[in-house]
Amino acid sequence: MLIFIFHRGAKPPWQLLALSRLADVLIGSHVSPKDPLAAAEAEGADLVQIFLGNPQSWKKPRPRDDADRLKASSLPIYVHAPYLINVASANNRIRIPSRKILQDTCDAAADIAATAVIVHGGHADDDDIAAGCERWRKTMERLETDVPVYLENTAGGDHAMARHFETIARLWDDIGDTGIGFCLDTCHAWAAGEALIDAVDRIKSITGRIDLVHCNDSRDAAGSGADRHANIGTGKIDPELLVAVVKAAGAPVVCETADEGRKDDIAFLRDHVC
Repeated sequence: MLIFIFHRGAKPPWQLLALSRLADVLIGSHVSPKDPLAAAEAEGADLVQIFLGNPQSWKKPRPRDDADRLKASSLPIYVHAPYLINVASANNRIRIPSRKILQDTCDAAADIAATAVIVHGGHADDDDIAAGCERWRKTMERLETDVPVYLENTAGGDHAMARHFETIARLWDDIGDTGIGFCLDTCHAWAAGEALIDAVDRIKSITGRIDLVHCNDSRDAAGSGADRHANIGTGKIDPELLVAVVKAAGAPVVCETADEGRKDDIAFLRDHVC
């Protein structure tokens, strides 16, 4: 963990970091799956993130007519797994379909040569975090895919597996050796009450990696538990703090913000990060 000491009247530490520049950071957005390549061009995105099906459905993603075109493209495409997935659940009617749709999503992601699949941590609905960690490990051991999978931290929920960093540390003890990656969502960390000023250092001390950043402002106060994204500069998070997180992570960035204003979010980050 970084400890900052600064004098009264000096710039806050995240503002000092925001004065620096990083080269070659890819910045993009979550877009409609209809035509990701056209959306990337329209928004000036270096990469895109899409759903391959209904994010609130257990149905297997349908084959895409443009799969060959996406596979041939040089544009990095990230796939967000359905929100319903909860592989930490003690309920067989939730856990087993969750494992299946995660496998189906990874298979569909491979068909378009996706860069990675991002999945939420879920929660231990039997209030047993240790058992939830074991269920996660079994999921990763049984998953058959060459597409990297990234665990994403979440904003709220009781007994959540990836809400608080201390719980992520417990989970990582069980799954960190399976090859899983990590996606840091700024809005989710903020909503969980985790300080963003040293979030990157704390996560890297747990996982040893941050593979992707979801750079989102928040419509709600820190610690609210509310997962309500906002365009950069329109929410409760200091934009310079978001810039500092992106720079500290040094990973590709996805803006999961409203369509109106998302192009400006990309431009803002590019102006202040690169």
